[in-house]
Amino acid sequence: MKRKANGKALLPMIVFLVIYLGIGIYYEYINPPEGGMGFYIMSVVVAFMIALVVAFFQNNDLNFDEKIHVCTRGIGDDNITTMLFIFLLAGAFSGIASAAGGASSTANMLLSIIPPQFAIPGLFIIACLISMAMGTSCGTITVLTPIAVGVATTAGLDMAFCVASVVGGSMFGDNLSFISDTTIAATKTQGVPMKAKFQENFKIALPAAIATLALLVVLCLNADNGNIDLTGLDFNVWQALPYFVVLIAAIIGINVFIVLGAGTILFGFVGIGTGTLGLDSTLQSLGSGVNGMFETMIVAILVGALGALMEHHGGFEYILEKVKKYSRGGRGGQFGIGILTSVLDIATANNTIAIVLAGPIAKNISEEFDITPEKTASLMDIFSCVWQGIIPYGAQLLIAAGLAHISSVTIVPYLFYPFFLLIAVVITIIVGEGRGKKNK
Repeated sequence: MKRKANGKALLPMIVFLVIYLGIGIYYEYINPPEGGMGFYIMSVVVAFMIALVVAFFQNNDLNFDEKIHVCTRGIGDDNITTMLFIFLLAGAFSGIASAAGGASSTANMLLSIIPPQFAIPGLFIIACLISMAMGTSCGTITVLTPIAVGVATTAGLDMAFCVASVVGGSMFGDNLSFISDTTIAATKTQGVPMKAKFQENFKIALPAAIATLALLVVLCLNADNGNIDLTGLDFNVWQALPYFVVLIAAIIGINVFIVLGAGTILFGFVGIGTGTLGLDSTLQSLGSGVNGMFETMIVAILVGALGALMEHHGGFEYILEKVKKYSRGGRGGQFGIGILTSVLDIATANNTIAIVLAGPIAKNISEEFDITPEKTASLMDIFSCVWQGIIPYGAQLLIAAGLAHISSVTIVPYLFYPFFLLIAVVITIIVGEGRGKKNK
C-alpha cells in the first residue's frame, strides 16, 4: 500500500540526530572528558530509545497496540532476523580469533617478508588483508597501529602518515569483507547475496586501493627510511592460517554461516594447539566476542522498529518524493542513496548504524529508480566507508590517534584511500549508469 508522504514522520530521526550529534560535539570539542571519546558518552541505544518514544506519540490514527504491531513487523523482518544471527556468529569469531593471536601473527608474518623501505605500503596491504579476514576496521587498527608507531619512530617518518596507511587499509578490508557488520547490514537490508555486493564493491574499491598503493610507494621511494628494522618479528604460521582459510572460503561464495562457524572452530583448535588458549579462555573469548555485538544487535532491533513506524507514517515516502524531485534518472537515484548514507554516517559517526538506518529508504529509492539491489548495497557500504574513514570523531581515527598519541585531525590529510574511493565511486556513478540498472 502506497503511503501518503509526511515529512513530520521524520521527526524521530531528527530528534535522534540532534541528541546524539549534539551531545557528541559537546563532549568531544567543548567539554571533553578525561581520557574518553566524546562521541561515545551518549549511548546510541538510549538515543534511539528516545527517538522511538517520539515516534509513538505521532499518528493518532493508530492506538498504542497497533503501533506495537507495526514495530514487531519491522523487527521480525527476515533480513533483520538473519542480520542478528550473523552478528552473533561474527562476534564469536572475532573474539576467539583475537584471543588465539591470529591477527598479530598474520601481521608479523607478512611484515617479515616485506623489504624495509616499503614498510608503509606494506602496512597498507597488510591492513587490507587482515581487515578483510577479521571483518573489523577497528580491530585491525588496534592490532597494526602500534606496529606503525614503531616504524615511524625508528625511521624518523611522519607518525600521522604511517598511522593513516593502516587506517586506509583497514577501511578497504572492512568495506569488502564478507563478515564485516557493514557488509551484513548492507546486503541484508537489500536482500542480496554477499558475493554480489562484493563484486560491485571490488570494481570501485580496487582502483582506489591501487592508486593509494602507488602513491605510498612513490612517497616512500623519496623518503629516507633506511633505519627501519623488521627483523625478529614474532609469529606463528598456524595462528595465521585460519584467517586465510576464512578469507578464501568467503570469496569463493561459501555460505557466511558456514564460513563463520568453521572459522570459529578452527581458531579454537589452533589456539588450544599452540597454547594461546585453554578451554576456559576459549569459552571466555567466545562470550566476550558475542557480548561485543550486543549494542549493534540492539540498535538493529530499535532501528527496525523505528523504521517501520516512520514508513507507516509516510516518512520514507516523503524522502522518496524529495529524491525524485531533485534527481534525474538512475544517476540521480544513486547519488541520492550516497548522499543519504553519507549524511547519516557523518551524523552518527558509525557506518553500521548509518547503513541500517539508510537501508529501508535506499531500498525504496532503488525500486523507484530501477537500481539493482546489489548496486544499492554497494553504494551504501562504500559511501559509509568513505566518511567513516575521514571523520576525525569516528571510532577508527580516535582509536588510531589514541594509540599513536597524536590528534586525529592530523591523520586526515594522509588518508589517501578514502579520498580515492570517493573519487572512484563518483566516477562510476557518472559513467556507468547502465550497469546499475535492473535488467528488464
